[in-house]
Amino acid sequence: MVAGCGDNLEGEDRQGGATTVDDRTREAFNHPAANLDEEQQRLHQFGRGPFNFLWAAPQLGRLFNHNACLACHAGNGRGLSEIDRGPFGSQALVRVSLAAGTPDVPGGNVSVPGLGQQLQDHATNGLPEVFIEVTWRETAVYYGDGEAQPMRSPFVEIMQPNGTAMPAGIGVSYRQAPAMIGLGLLEAIADETLEALADPEDADGDGISGRVNVVWDAVTASPRIGRFGHKATEVDVLQQTAGAFVNDIGLSNLLHLDTDGMRDLTDDQLAHTTFFVSTLAVPAAAPRGASAQLGRTLFDDFTCSGCHTPTITTGAHSIPQLADQTIHPYTDLLLHDVGDLLSDARSDFAATGVEWRTPPLWGLGLVQIIQPAATFLHDGRARTLAEAILWHGGEAQTGREAFRTAPRSDRDALIAFLETL
Repeated sequence: MVAGCGDNLEGEDRQGGATTVDDRTREAFNHPAANLDEEQQRLHQFGRGPFNFLWAAPQLGRLFNHNACLACHAGNGRGLSEIDRGPFGSQALVRVSLAAGTPDVPGGNVSVPGLGQQLQDHATNGLPEVFIEVTWRETAVYYGDGEAQPMRSPFVEIMQPNGTAMPAGIGVSYRQAPAMIGLGLLEAIADETLEALADPEDADGDGISGRVNVVWDAVTASPRIGRFGHKATEVDVLQQTAGAFVNDIGLSNLLHLDTDGMRDLTDDQLAHTTFFVSTLAVPAAAPRGASAQLGRTLFDDFTCSGCHTPTITTGAHSIPQLADQTIHPYTDLLLHDVGDLLSDARSDFAATGVEWRTPPLWGLGLVQIIQPAATFLHDGRARTLAEAILWHGGEAQTGREAFRTAPRSDRDALIAFLETL
């Protein structure tokens, strides 16, 4: 299936600007940016190696969540909301922290003694840090016409290896892995652009008050605007990648050295993986039929675009092909209060429990083509796009209710539009 543009708003089909690729098959997230030169394509392929590699001891840390980047990002898409007690790993993970104490970095979270800020539920030898069990609680929401929408939410139980529960007072956040496409383009959005999109005091009175998350840049040892991770806690692709290697796979690296100064991952492997992740292409949007065209209008009318900003222009970037691109990520990369139903009751730098970074929607219609069992939202609770919308509250309450009370034909139209992304 190759995307066309004749029936989309002008240019919106080229979701990644000149980096866009024309593929809407199961391979859609597997391409380098379309405008890379020959040398850059070679570097991209070098980075695919460590990203896809199945790590084993002794490189694989004694404690880990999974043994490969690709294991949690099949086809470079979303991971499953899944905790597995088998030998290889879990595709979801749990972040933890204490509410009081001395933070690890200025403005950051307080680590749990002996556990840090991420629980590793697998080990190459001996027992893991914890055993995690996730079960699902079923509920329902009713549309304005009386139709029931099944819903579910995760219930996470954490046990220490000795069989006792975790100590009280620990903040817990259960999360699944997001898709990998377009990260370099998001990195290329200027801080000034994000600050201009922010409206922390809701000065325009529209009920939407996104704000930047100011986090710690480990490279420059200074505060900076965060943009990656479910709570926008990482400033760039390098630090997001290095953190995933050490926390998820147990691989020490340039930014996370062993106590003796050594590292499992070579500097070239980290650099090449960062380039690979930065240059994964965004696929073109699919052609929009009449229903999807109506859905695009409803996306604005229902105020979805108040957070999921359709169009942004990138700024400067060390990879020139990512700079000055008009892109359609459907995100403002800001923190928004999306209501108590989605709260993890755990702060992350400036982000409160109810605040989450607006996730990009580009590629949304391909998520379950690339990985049929994939689900939506930060913890994978939503099995369908309709469920994902209905979990929204807070600043998104108006949009959620507009969708919930709309006629079935309008609800279907909005979903049809989202499936073209």
